[in-house]
Amino acid sequence: MLASLKSRARRLKAETLALFLAARHPATPWYAKLLVAGIVAYAFSPIDLIPDFVPVLGYLDDLVLIPLGILLALRLIPPLVLAECRAKAAEMAATGRPVSRAAGFVIVGIWVALVVLGLLWAYETVSSLSDR
Repeated sequence: MLASLKSRARRLKAETLALFLAARHPATPWYAKLLVAGIVAYAFSPIDLIPDFVPVLGYLDDLVLIPLGILLALRLIPPLVLAECRAKAAEMAATGRPVSRAAGFVIVGIWVALVVLGLLWAYETVSSLSDR
């Protein structure tokens, strides 16, 4: 069962690369680009809601959240654009996965900022409760 989940997660990440390419395509509508940007950022993020090393549950977010986003995005992207981007993604996967360190730093920065904001909010909440 775990091997099946891992395989499904890998296929979803391959489809996510095609969606990433579709988001950069000029014929893709702006609202589809916005949705795809969110999906791709989450899928390629080194930080998951549930870490992948947790048995079975680690791939749960990859198997639920990403597919739902992908299904919605697939309906919003024109079919010809999607076919072209899938072919390009398959070609890129065969030659090696693209690496963007800048994108990695941005994603990690966003997660760090969210954690800091959450901690500040928690601190302010506790401080206001203790003042009463």
